Amino acid sequence: MQRFTSLLRTGLTVAIILGVLAAIYALWFRYQIEPLTRDGKVRADIVPIAPDISGLVTEVRVRDNEAVRHGQVLLVIDPSRYRISLDQANANLASARADLDEAVREDRRNRSLPDVVATESTEQGTARVDKLRAVVAQTQAARNLAALNLDRTLVRAPVDGTVTNVGLLPGTYLTAGQGAMALVNDQSLRVEGYFEETKLPAIHVGDPASVYLMGVASEIHGHVQSIAGGIEDREREGGDAKLANVNPSFTWVRLAQRIPVRIAIDSVPPRVRLVPGQTASVEIHSRAGDVAMRRSLPW
Repeated sequence: MQRFTSLLRTGLTVAIILGVLAAIYALWFRYQIEPLTRDGKVRADIVPIAPDISGLVTEVRVRDNEAVRHGQVLLVIDPSRYRISLDQANANLASARADLDEAVREDRRNRSLPDVVATESTEQGTARVDKLRAVVAQTQAARNLAALNLDRTLVRAPVDGTVTNVGLLPGTYLTAGQGAMALVNDQSLRVEGYFEETKLPAIHVGDPASVYLMGVASEIHGHVQSIAGGIEDREREGGDAKLANVNPSFTWVRLAQRIPVRIAIDSVPPRVRLVPGQTASVEIHSRAGDVAMRRSLPW
């Protein structure tokens, strides 16, 4: 009986040790070998909203963090002076067309009386017609520009999305190109996972991925859309036509570089909101990558 108890204790001890070793191996394999990273970010394309013309803001038609549609008016620039410019351009165009019509009539009359009107006068009349046609084209272009500027007093959303950082008030003077607010393109929402370069052999375009936002237990499904084509070489400086400036220091312990991997989102659980900048953990499910990685291990 004592011998059996001793064998049982020995077997239990061995089982516990093997279980601990298996758990350590599983954890090591998961966090060191499998394509898993806790360094992920939710990202989206940000469209800076800026007027194409200068002027006073008379209306702001959106609120901060409001969802907008493509073509929706976000703000209005005072159109008064641009209406005046369009009226002036229309008047200039009408005057140029009247001058052209008169020159065309004179040119036709001169051509119909070759025995009365000198050839030189006829040629001058023809040249005047050509010149006035160019003037009409110029005034027409100026009129089109004035109409375009008037239309641009309505600043519209270029894409569907959510406007954010809206602190603009009526009465603010904006210059052309000055940022007024930011528009998050909702269609471009994605997750960027920064994987160690040692894990790249297990990652392939099209592999399914699981994304977990910080503080959210629900799983977001996606797939690998692309892998970054390159990252900055911090050990080397120097531009074109210059000698390379290479960092002379080199340590034996080298940290693996992190390569951005873009994850396209396939489905998001209900009541889970994606906000650009959120922290996420990303796990890639790659059977082919796991097999290749296991074969490369020494055991």
